[in-house]
Amino acid sequence: IPMQNKTNIRYVMKKIILIAAAGLFAAFSAAAQDMAQATEIAQAANEALQSGDNAAALNGFKEALPIAEAAGDAGAELANTCRDIIPRILLAMGKDQIKEKNFDGALDLVNQAIAAAEEYGNFSVAEEGDKLIPNIKLSKANGLLNAKDFDGAAEAFKAILDADPENGVAALRLGAALSASGKMEEAKAAYEQALANGQEKTARKQLSNIFLKEAQAALKGGKFADAISAAAKSNEYLENANACKIAGNAAVKAKDNDAAIANFEKYLQLSPNAKDANGIICTLAVIFQQSGNKEKAIEYYQKIVTDPQYGQTAKAQIAALNK
Repeated sequence: IPMQNKTNIRYVMKKIILIAAAGLFAAFSAAAQDMAQATEIAQAANEALQSGDNAAALNGFKEALPIAEAAGDAGAELANTCRDIIPRILLAMGKDQIKEKNFDGALDLVNQAIAAAEEYGNFSVAEEGDKLIPNIKLSKANGLLNAKDFDGAAEAFKAILDADPENGVAALRLGAALSASGKMEEAKAAYEQALANGQEKTARKQLSNIFLKEAQAALKGGKFADAISAAAKSNEYLENANACKIAGNAAVKAKDNDAAIANFEKYLQLSPNAKDANGIICTLAVIFQQSGNKEKAIEYYQKIVTDPQYGQTAKAQIAALNK
């Protein structure tokens, strides 16, 4: 039990002892007998609490409460003490379940704590419990995601977002769960929600990666227009050299020289030291040459005249173009 709870427990113990002492001076009426019984039960509950047996303590204080209430005015103070401590114990038990990663059990206990706190007017406990609920739900969903239960994780994250649509972290992780289970259109929507709610950097990266994979698949499948379109979307979210290269290659296959030039030039701008940079430069030179742009063709051939692989071809083409 946290230090604050221990302080509260010591306070409860003192109150119970004082109540017990006061009871010694009361007449042995039915109310006094009820009071004596309630005090005895509460003292035992307090001892259980001190020893760390929260469950026994909770049961004891719950048992003492109606007996103290039945004692009328004589039991009012003890009844109030029970009402104060019951939601605190429930909350402490819920926190213990969080540590044990029993998130369903934690949710149940914290919800009980909130209900008891609201019933008994212990609003500080109710407020603390309300703040814990979203974190417990998020921890549960994260646990499912880490365990690769992607469908279960997706449902858990969706439940969080139903209650709090602006929870960007939950939206981001929902996107991860949906993506891992192959539900890419739903994943895109989740990442868009994350992007709009404070997770822009990571959401943009994930969306860019999704469209990059789509562009790769389209190029491999011979769907060149789709490859160019998906690569452009990838770059909209996060400009990257790979998307430019895929779009350039797809444009070459589609005989779209303008798109090929634009994407290959952007590729070289983003990744000037790429291993295949000189190959791309040679391709650009050829495209410009085929397009009748001698100046640009010579400009690009000049860049690779010392390259062991492309140098001889470049020199020959420069000589031919200068005739």
